[in-house]
Amino acid sequence: MLGWKRCVIHAHKELQRISDMGNGSSPEYKKQTLRIHISTEMNDLSVNPFVHPNIQWKNLRYQAQNFPARRMGCNRNCGLITGAVIGAVVALFGGILMPVGDMLIEKTVKKESVLEEGTIAFKNWVKAGANVYRQFWIFDVQNPDEVALNSSKIKVKQRGPYTYRVRYLAKDIITQDSKTHTVSFLRPKGAIFEPSLSVGTENDTFTVLNLAVAATPHLYPSTFVQIILNVLIKNSNSFMFQKRTLKELLWGYKDPFLSLVPYSIPTTVGVFYPYNNTTDGVYKVFSGKDDISKVARIDTYKGKKHLSYWPSYCGMINGTDGATFPPFIEKTRVLRFFSADICRSFYAVFGAEINLKGIPVYRFVLPSRVFASPLQNPDNHCFCTEKIISKDCTLYGVLDISKCKEGRPVYISLPHFLHASPEIAEPIEGLSPNEEEHSTYLDVEPITGFTLQFAQRLQINMLVKPAKNIVALKGLKHNYLVPILWLNETATIGDEKAEMFKNQVTGKINLLALIEMILMSVGAVIFIAFTISYCACRLKNAK
Repeated sequence: MLGWKRCVIHAHKELQRISDMGNGSSPEYKKQTLRIHISTEMNDLSVNPFVHPNIQWKNLRYQAQNFPARRMGCNRNCGLITGAVIGAVVALFGGILMPVGDMLIEKTVKKESVLEEGTIAFKNWVKAGANVYRQFWIFDVQNPDEVALNSSKIKVKQRGPYTYRVRYLAKDIITQDSKTHTVSFLRPKGAIFEPSLSVGTENDTFTVLNLAVAATPHLYPSTFVQIILNVLIKNSNSFMFQKRTLKELLWGYKDPFLSLVPYSIPTTVGVFYPYNNTTDGVYKVFSGKDDISKVARIDTYKGKKHLSYWPSYCGMINGTDGATFPPFIEKTRVLRFFSADICRSFYAVFGAEINLKGIPVYRFVLPSRVFASPLQNPDNHCFCTEKIISKDCTLYGVLDISKCKEGRPVYISLPHFLHASPEIAEPIEGLSPNEEEHSTYLDVEPITGFTLQFAQRLQINMLVKPAKNIVALKGLKHNYLVPILWLNETATIGDEKAEMFKNQVTGKINLLALIEMILMSVGAVIFIAFTISYCACRLKNAK
């Protein structure tokens, strides 16, 4: 009996040793080896194990065949579960990185967008980071005598561009106010002619409207005064149209008619006179230190929050100067900006997504509703300040800014009267409005709010009406809104600055987003693959 127990113990030991033979040995070979060892042990005891009733050989044979497989299955299942867990952890890490990364980006952008010493926004705000150009196209009148004598249609020929570099001077007298979180400054004005970007020189000559003569009936409506001024106009040999060089027309010339006026009045006339060596402001804008949603927004202009030229909300100074906006811009936002040159605030709406030198930007465009009549856009009712020329505020596409131009009858519109009433352009030949060439837009990087490219396009017109007491205007039979010129003030971020912006801003953001997606994708794939494998193995073992 003791020998029999020793045989069983020895059999289990052999079973353990055989299970360690590895996968290279076949089940039949393992069974034969076990048979040999058990038989040898039983022969020594004169016992036949294969017929002995106390030996449950079937169970022993089953264990010999399946014990290694069960042990290998356990190792495989544990490995698959571990792989699935690792995949889940990787995917979870990628998911956690998304809000954490976005939070870090938001914190950094807000910090660098504040207008204070040391930030990226302040450095680019003090002085434009890109060259700003102002291109001019002059409307050269081809039939001046026919118009003055017979009130014919005005035939114009567009000539240009003539390009100047502007906004090249840094903001001046910058003052920080930590209590109100505002920054005050003056904007110096200057223009440098760029021959390489122009079709001619500043000495090119054009036939254009005589600005002083055309303004006389508006500035001096009295019949008696007009009779006296008519004598001076004739003595100075002035007419409805005149020849002027580009430089004279833009920046000023001494007018011969005004020089004869016996009392002290300004005698220099020009579309943008005075401009060079002058300043615009004082501006006061919010720094964004306490509220980043207000950064760069104009608080006051020349000490005022409201312009006196327009009644009600039309006189409000809204938005920024257009160079930058509060960060994290969405497509649904309306961007508001103020232009001192045309004495009012404007707004732009989302138009399209643009790729600018590898940087994704949102293009915001000036909608046609900005110059719509009150019938089309009731919000514009307070921009209609006169009833006769606008035909009781029914005409659209032009804006009377004479109140902010000291009474001179200046009207602005989009170039070539784009989006204007047909009857406004009807007396003019040679115009061809084009949405692509004549619309205004801003390309804004949505995360930082920086304007990386813009084109502000406007046309300057002057109202001329018949005046029976002034010989030069006596032959006119109806009013003319005469186009003088149109301009495109534009800037685009340079290649070097664009690369720097991509490396410091968009490149890092894109890299973080890529890492997040890779971690989530790889983790998810690993988790799914190992989970499926584990389920397949369990199903196979169950069978």
